[in-house]
Amino acid sequence: MMNPLKTSHGPKRVLPAATIILFFALLILYGSYKQPEPGTKYATWSKTWDVTDQRVLHPLDPLTTSEFLRIQETLRNKKLLGREKQVLHSIELDDPEKHGVLQWETGNPIPARCAEVISSYDGVPHRIIVDVDNRVVRENTVISTTGYPPLTSDDWKMSMQLPATYQPFLDSIARYGLRLEEVTCLPLSPGWFGVPEEGNRRLAKLGCFVTTGTTNFYLRPIEGMIVIVDLNENKILKFIDGNKSPIPKNEGTDYRLSTQKPPFFPRINPISIEQPLGPSFTIDGHHVKWANWEFHVRPHLRVGSVISQAKVDGRSVLYQGFVSELYVPYQTAEEAWYFRTYLDAGEYGLGLLAHPLQPLNDCPQNAKYMDAVFAGPDGTPYTTPNMMCIFERYAGNIAWQHAESLSSDMELHEVRPKVSLVVRMIASVGNYDYIIDWEFQTDGVVRVEVGATGVVIVKGTPIETMKEKRMKEELDGMYGPLISENTIGVIHDHFLTFHMDLDVDGPSNSFVVGELVKHNVTTGESPRKSYWSIEKRVAKTEEDGRIKFSPDHPSQYYMKNPSRTTRLGNEVSYRIVPGSFIGSLMDPNDFPQLRAAFTNNQV
Repeated sequence: MMNPLKTSHGPKRVLPAATIILFFALLILYGSYKQPEPGTKYATWSKTWDVTDQRVLHPLDPLTTSEFLRIQETLRNKKLLGREKQVLHSIELDDPEKHGVLQWETGNPIPARCAEVISSYDGVPHRIIVDVDNRVVRENTVISTTGYPPLTSDDWKMSMQLPATYQPFLDSIARYGLRLEEVTCLPLSPGWFGVPEEGNRRLAKLGCFVTTGTTNFYLRPIEGMIVIVDLNENKILKFIDGNKSPIPKNEGTDYRLSTQKPPFFPRINPISIEQPLGPSFTIDGHHVKWANWEFHVRPHLRVGSVISQAKVDGRSVLYQGFVSELYVPYQTAEEAWYFRTYLDAGEYGLGLLAHPLQPLNDCPQNAKYMDAVFAGPDGTPYTTPNMMCIFERYAGNIAWQHAESLSSDMELHEVRPKVSLVVRMIASVGNYDYIIDWEFQTDGVVRVEVGATGVVIVKGTPIETMKEKRMKEELDGMYGPLISENTIGVIHDHFLTFHMDLDVDGPSNSFVVGELVKHNVTTGESPRKSYWSIEKRVAKTEEDGRIKFSPDHPSQYYMKNPSRTTRLGNEVSYRIVPGSFIGSLMDPNDFPQLRAAFTNNQV
């Protein structure tokens, strides 16, 4: 949350000096939504804001269908598409320079449009810059940094088909008494752990599940069975069939509302919030205006949604903000689990796995929707309808209130309801569904909330109940609680990293740490013995700006503009307010923590 005091580049680039990375606690939302009646047509509920192939109105507008087709044609003409052993990972807008975007005004010509293409040839990743308007390749360089590009939908399909062609896998499931059509294997995070035979290979490690008898196959793992696939060579590198725990039962695992029985999901009367005059916000292309706010919003394949050039009362607050990464390490060191340390944005793509939002369930009445256009594995554009929604939220909360009761001469009680504007997208990354909300308040606050819902992924075990002492002792070392017969819920973390390029009243900003310092009263001039004050310091280097939160050393954090002052002479600033926070308990030299070293500090 960013709270005002009275008064770069895009998602794939290196962070500028004034950029802050924040960790916000994951807000787990428990609950259910009203299910739509069968046959309900969503088009009768609300208007979809179709941006499939609009004119480009802003330098940061996402690529359109016609632009994707020009990029595809350019790549084919240059023999950069359709080659053998080639993987097209992503095509996104190559954000223009920040300085040029800030100088651009509505009505001026749009700066040259370029696309960033990430593509691999013979296992070597390349970064290709395409001039969309002139159909020219401006740059084609090998990406020499560590790591691998994200999985594509073709990677998923290919890797999931391979086990059916591998005889050791077929023999193994037959020993379980399973038919091939009863089993599915899904590509999990490959991670990176310095294993020699895995070096310089783009891998997927598939976990296998039984699909019969339930929609929730995540609760029916074939424990210990892992298929390691070389994605570049399209072959199985290794097959692991280790644990041999019983497959958990299917009874009681179906999550569909129609299957639920008391006390779960009790029925409540419908709730409806009406806006007789319609919503108070307007959308022009990807530019949103509401109350005293205006900002640009666009979908993005990797990070889901990007908020740009947010202004309140005409004054700049945020040049760009988005979820930079979502790191989910599971806490078990067993062979079939140690690598499950997911980077959900970088390895899978939050936009790629976003699903169409259901009107009246994912978003309320009078919401407006934005489609997203992305490029498939062959460069052909496709549309994800209703990928984002924008709506006004009122939940009975209070924005401000005061009652005067201590003075007999006054009888005042004034209250103002809290209405805010929300930009929402939902990414379904395997078993987890992440609800990402950017909320704008009339008092100038920008709040980011992330809710996790969906289903758990579990580990099979021979243990059925906790009634025997031997079983309790055995479970102590088994990485999580027993949540059903033969089923362990493995403990894990969710680290959400936010890129926040703040431009408070302009781009000349400084990051300020205000330490809360206790002072002792020793002079005897007061009955008080202590008080605290705030001592501020400006971060002069990147190292100064790295913050590890601690309840023993409370601090406040600001982004200030030293060149702008209020009428009282105070430097204009925004306060950065973290929610509850977490830190990694893993060894800093452990391979997952090396890969996600950005979680070592909260700022």
